[in-house]
Amino acid sequence: MAGNRSMGLWSATSIGVGAMVGAGIFSIFGTATQISGNAVYISFIIAGLVALLSTYSYAKLGVRYPSAGGPVEFLVRGFGDSVLSGGLNLLLWTGYIFGLALYAKGFSLYAMTFMPAGSAVIWSNIFATAIIIVFTAINFIGAKAVGRSELFIVSIKVGILMIFALAGMFFIKPENLAVMNFPKTPNILFGAGIVFLAYQGFGLITNAAEDMDDPTKTLPKALYLSVLIVICIYVLVSLAVIGNLSISEISTAKDYALAAAAEPFLGVVGFKIMAIAALLSTSSAINASLYGGANVSYLIAKEGELPEFFERKVWKRSTEGLFITSGLVILCTNLLNLEKIGMLASASLLVIYVAVNSAHLRLSGETGAKPYLIWASLLSSLIFFGILVYYELLNSIITLIVFAGVLILCFIVEWVYRKCSGRMLKTRKPA
Repeated sequence: MAGNRSMGLWSATSIGVGAMVGAGIFSIFGTATQISGNAVYISFIIAGLVALLSTYSYAKLGVRYPSAGGPVEFLVRGFGDSVLSGGLNLLLWTGYIFGLALYAKGFSLYAMTFMPAGSAVIWSNIFATAIIIVFTAINFIGAKAVGRSELFIVSIKVGILMIFALAGMFFIKPENLAVMNFPKTPNILFGAGIVFLAYQGFGLITNAAEDMDDPTKTLPKALYLSVLIVICIYVLVSLAVIGNLSISEISTAKDYALAAAAEPFLGVVGFKIMAIAALLSTSSAINASLYGGANVSYLIAKEGELPEFFERKVWKRSTEGLFITSGLVILCTNLLNLEKIGMLASASLLVIYVAVNSAHLRLSGETGAKPYLIWASLLSSLIFFGILVYYELLNSIITLIVFAGVLILCFIVEWVYRKCSGRMLKTRKPA
């Protein structure tokens, strides 16, 4: 029998599903549809398959090196204590900042649907800033109520999305899904590049490896199962939206596309329910990212390792990291638009996946992984990254310059901090 701290397959799977489903699709669906049109569900499938390839490396590495550090542990194992592994950890932290900004932006845009028509745009920034401040305050106080409610919120948002998707199937207009109206193939790939962000959360399962009763069996199954379940949910939701709204209607309501898609068959009540689900989803994603991922990355960046006992829900140490993280999130939210934030977050994530797979190639002898599968994952992530870069070259060179600046800054800061503090990155033996 499993102990009190053990985690079974479905509990582990729910971590991944909860982290992936909701905020990403609520925040970026409208933007993705503007790029890939009525083929957006194909974009979700392509992005999901690339994510599925990366789960192979995460599964093998997570089983071999179970640690609350997750991908940071893998990078240090593969590249050693170096500016490279340290800089990549800073990039991972930055990726969480962009993700948090995206969720805050998504929250604000759905919150705006409850405001009177024609309300000032400044309210969007006010709502986005306010939700980050609220969670920062809760986090600083150390309240665990939000952490305990996470599973409840996840169940609600997944349930609402599934009811919406299944109900929407009965009202689909076949002409909206006509293949003849598909955009050009590059647009479908560009769309896949941005929706890739919606699969971001599966890696969080590896952070819980130490709590699993039998990580050798549970971790790989939970990773693959969570990504497959999420691909199905995203495809069903995509079909429900584009089946009930024309592309022009989605473009008009791109900031709250899922809520708008519920209105034709569920009425105003359906619109409001989906808007509330979006608020819950983006809130829980901010909670998970701020308390979990950003906390881990900041602590490792500062101290070089995680404490032996790590409480994921509260920043018990280095509370300045909480305020630095939140401040940067607020800056990104107010200075960048939704599409730019989404692209920056996706690009950061893809660089981390490329790095994790590269580290895995060096460790394949220890993990027992098949090199050709690692190469498939590495190359697919590289190709996806290239697609995003090409899209930005065509549409927003400034976004590309910002990302290049962030990337370079991460390694400069790591190099300077090492010189000044003498901090080393250390791996940790599993408990």
